[in-house]
Amino acid sequence: MARAASEIVVEAPLQQVYNQWTQFEAFPRFMGNVEQVQQIDDRRLHWKAKIGGQDVEWDAEIEEQVPDDKIVWRSLDGAMNYGLVRFNQVDANQTQVHLEMSYEPEGVLQKMGDALGVLDRDVDEDLKNFKSFIEDRDAATGAWRGEIENPNAPGGHTEGHGTPDV
Repeated sequence: MARAASEIVVEAPLQQVYNQWTQFEAFPRFMGNVEQVQQIDDRRLHWKAKIGGQDVEWDAEIEEQVPDDKIVWRSLDGAMNYGLVRFNQVDANQTQVHLEMSYEPEGVLQKMGDALGVLDRDVDEDLKNFKSFIEDRDAATGAWRGEIENPNAPGGHTEGHGTPDV
């Protein structure tokens, strides 16, 4: 399993940074390998990306989402992948974004890329691009403030508090 973790401080308030991250369909604007993200519903996303020169698609599910704190996801099909993004307020106009991603490389090219640390570089670059993306605007392109509790936790359920603005 390939794993990468990185963090960056964004010069923007916590709520603005979190709100932008919930706009999953905007990810291709700052994530280098992501070609398209389609939000199916509050919990499920369909991804298209180019990884190791290969076109890949998969569905992912948000397992936990707490506004202004964290989002946890995992793939439902395709190569296994999962991740976590956390948001921490540094001060009124600075937010630390911590991103962790793991995936199971498929094929020779992806395994070679893993051995060369490509995922680490991609995560770092994606966070730098996200920082530039949000710092170049006065507001997020949308927001979704809903909360999704881990369905595997005792009493876990989804609380929808609106629809995504995409």
